[in-house]
Amino acid sequence: MKIRLLLAALACGAAALTAPAHAQNYKAEYKLSIVVGTSFPWGQGAEIWSKLVRERTDGRINIKVYPGTSLVQGDQTREFTAIRQGVIDMAVGSTINWSPQVKQLNLFSLPFLMPDYAAIDALVQGEVGKEMFKHIEKAGVVPLAWGENGYRQLSNSKREIKQPSDMKGMKLRVVGSPLYIDTFTALGANPTQMSWADAQPALASGAVDGQENPLSIYTGSKLYTVGQKYLTLWNYVADPLIFVVNRDVWNSWSEKDREIVRQAALDAGKQEIQIARKGVTPEDPSLLKEISGFGVTVTSLDAGQHAAFVAATKPVYDKWKKTIGEDLVTMAEKSIAARKK
Repeated sequence: MKIRLLLAALACGAAALTAPAHAQNYKAEYKLSIVVGTSFPWGQGAEIWSKLVRERTDGRINIKVYPGTSLVQGDQTREFTAIRQGVIDMAVGSTINWSPQVKQLNLFSLPFLMPDYAAIDALVQGEVGKEMFKHIEKAGVVPLAWGENGYRQLSNSKREIKQPSDMKGMKLRVVGSPLYIDTFTALGANPTQMSWADAQPALASGAVDGQENPLSIYTGSKLYTVGQKYLTLWNYVADPLIFVVNRDVWNSWSEKDREIVRQAALDAGKQEIQIARKGVTPEDPSLLKEISGFGVTVTSLDAGQHAAFVAATKPVYDKWKKTIGEDLVTMAEKSIAARKK
């Protein structure tokens, strides 16, 4: 009897040591970084992911969203390095902001590569998307799913922009990527790199004349209240988002929990893309009507005007095709040409 009790006690002790072993390695909180606030589609995607993971892991993985790139003092170009180093556990990040560390991500910023939403989908949901994930993984971060910040449109406080010459000398805030400096310089503008945190007061004070961002950022930040009364719809680049996890954090989770986190990212990504496209597609232009209601002059380019911008930026496209990798860009071009419209 005593022997049976002793064996039972030992078995219980072993179970106590092994059953929660992986859970004991889990952090009480995982820090998830985003550049913008949680009211934007981008931020909503991060919150959806966080909520799904918490629910599906029964609270084993608890994620807190840190907006405004607050974990790296607002410097969005440092975010990817901070994820790799473990300062940040997880992120929903911009391909633009991470392109200094992963040069292939500059693909999405090639001027006028993606003419429509079907083209974006053809890239991120196809072979190009898989190839991108390989490069991100090689750089030390685990990619799980795609989201979307949207097409970046041009706003300014000076005048209507219909052709490249309208941009001559205009001081425009751009993200911290050399490709954007090259693009706007080719168009005759005076591009100025600054973080989004610094950009909004600079627009309000008139230190810069304009900026380029998706319409959800334009409306969510109420840029029409800081003099941005001219808006040009030119769809020159789009900004896919990527749901990622630090590699050491990923490896610390059980295989079951890794699969839960991955599926939650895929589900959140799909929902986020739907949110990001609401009101800004040809089928649903409701957000554009809302913007016009604020006294904003909204300019859509005709085919000839669009062609002039494409021609002006062609040397930039050709230069960066070599930097990004000609094989990857050619793969993207073929995927877009074969897309289902």
